[in-house]
Amino acid sequence: MPALRRPRLTILAPVAAALIALGCVAAPRDNGAPVDAGAPAPQRTGSSGSDPDGTDTPEEFAGDVADAREIAEEYWAARFRSSGLDFRPVARLIPYEREGEVECGGQPLGRNNAAYCSAGDFIAYDVNWAYAAFRQIGDAFIFYLLGHEYAHAVQLRLGIRKQFTIQQELQADCMAGAYIGDMERDGRLDLQEADTEELARGLEAVGDEPGQPWFAEGAHGTARQRTRAFRNGYQESLEPCNLS
Repeated sequence: MPALRRPRLTILAPVAAALIALGCVAAPRDNGAPVDAGAPAPQRTGSSGSDPDGTDTPEEFAGDVADAREIAEEYWAARFRSSGLDFRPVARLIPYEREGEVECGGQPLGRNNAAYCSAGDFIAYDVNWAYAAFRQIGDAFIFYLLGHEYAHAVQLRLGIRKQFTIQQELQADCMAGAYIGDMERDGRLDLQEADTEELARGLEAVGDEPGQPWFAEGAHGTARQRTRAFRNGYQESLEPCNLS
């Protein structure tokens, strides 16, 4: 296994609200192979004037996506092994450029989105949206995005299916926090001072709209709930995520 770069995770909280909008799709059956979008190159956009890491090239973006996937697989393989379980990595990571280019169980995936699809066992993401977020927020966005969606794949592997969407989503936020926190403690990720506070503030901006019923299909949780779930995982590893 090649040595991985230890990314410098830096996030700008003010733009997180517009950019961290993770979609989560869990189709019940694998009723057809999804379109494989290959590896389209992100389209360069005009400079946003915000480039905290100097991480603004398609090559650096692709490297961070590959690193985030590899570290997530390393993390969950070790956790499964310690529990005496076999781990199966997600089958594919599919970047796409156009709405409907990738389907999950017959449902087309839209733009400005990322999702785990149980039908086909893949994570798909709008590559141009993710690249724009990467340029404005930094490496942290990619590791959180992959961490959250990979958590849904792990839930499927463990047979976890909550009664309400919000329970599934908050657990995934907790698992993403554990993945980032544990890998930092293991020396696989290098977080700069105050990065975690900035990431938490970013999460505060992505809660459900006021008035969204907690029991509604697709509910992800309030800003406070999502922040607390991520922080619990980051600080205390998987214990507060209640995977058993």
